[in-house]
Parts: sequence; C-alpha cells; structure tokens
Amino acid sequence: MNPNDSQIIIRCATVDDAMRLTELAARTFWDTFAVYNKAEDMQAYMSSAFTVTQIASEIADRLAKFFVAEINGELTGYAKLFAGEVPECITGTRPIELARLYVSQNYLGRGLGQKLLQACFDDAIKSGCQTMFLGVWEHNERAKAFYRKHGFREVGSHPFILGEDHQTDLWMERGL
Repeated sequence: MNPNDSQIIIRCATVDDAMRLTELAARTFWDTFAVYNKAEDMQAYMSSAFTVTQIASEIADRLAKFFVAEINGELTGYAKLFAGEVPECITGTRPIELARLYVSQNYLGRGLGQKLLQACFDDAIKSGCQTMFLGVWEHNERAKAFYRKHGFREVGSHPFILGEDHQTDLWMERGL
C-alpha cells in the first residue's frame, strides 16, 4: 500500500486513543530497538513505559501534546511534544521537546515521519516556541540522519537506561 496525501490524517490524540496508541507505541519501539538490545532489557523498559494507564496519563498531561497519523482508520505513526525540563545544552530560546516520533515499520520511507514532524513544527510555532530539541539514541543512524536532514544538530548527550543497560542518547536542537 502506498498512501497518498489524501489518505493520511494527522490529528491530535485524545485519551480515547490510549489503547490503540499504546499498541502502536510498544510495537514501533520494539521494531526500532529490539534487534540491538537484550529482550529482557526491552521488556523491563516497555512494561512500564507502554501501558494503557501510562500512555493515557501522558496524553492527559497538560505539558504534553500527541499527534497521530492515520491511514484508513489505522494508527500508523505518532509524535509527542513535551514542554517540560530543558537540558542545559539547549541554547535556543523558548524551547519545546520532540519527545517521540515513531512510524510503523511498514510505512517507513513514505513521508509519514515528515508529516508528523511538520505538524509538531507548526504547533510549536503557533504556541510561541522558537526552538525544538530531542533526544536520539547514539546508535540510531536512520533517525539521526532524518533529524539532520530536517535541520537538527547535535548539542550534547545524556544517559538513557533501558532495563539494566546504560545507553547514551544525543541531544539535538534546531530553530523554528
């Protein structure tokens, strides 16, 4: 299936989306990282990060905003903006975090990530933000290339703990 623009709907998620978004979030996280990590570390992280209760709580958080991509009623990708704590290495004014951006594996390379990212850019600008930042796993070359292509640059790093595995995420930022 090759989605065209008329089939793709990008919209804000609501708490009513929590169950389907939890399934999508867990599946896309697993598909992205399972091949690089021990199953027990993946399960340990996912058992708390991707529950319906956790995702519903994140959707309801006034500091967060989720966007979902739908094609023919199927959730195919999602993004999360978060107006929380800003790392010291982020130097741009009025920053907001792109906390997540994932697309179902069978839709990678078809423009959904770009459309979700653009929805985040548009919303951030409308909200008065002037900088967007994100954390990306240092070994996720596909994601780093995607973000660089869209104007992000590396500005620092921070630890990320996956189960018992201590990893490093890179901070990236760009002006809006």
